[in-house]
Amino acid sequence: MKTREEFHKLIDTIDDDEVLTAYYQLINGLNESKHGQLWNSLSKDEQEEVLVSYEESFDEKNLIDHNVVMEKHLKWRKK
Repeated sequence: MKTREEFHKLIDTIDDDEVLTAYYQLINGLNESKHGQLWNSLSKDEQEEVLVSYEESFDEKNLIDHNVVMEKHLKWRKK
């Protein structure tokens, strides 16, 4: 499995623990979720809001700095 070997090599090159943790959480979440399960659980209005938010995210003035978000949610991250 060349993909598996390449993935392990990539992981070994990441020196930033925060980046590595973020990748782990992303991959773990993708691995545990069933395709479309979350999306299908949303109402049509909620789905539309997600799509609007996604489109708005391409404009940098709508974005919040990562450090600001992490600071704001620090109390939940410590659990």
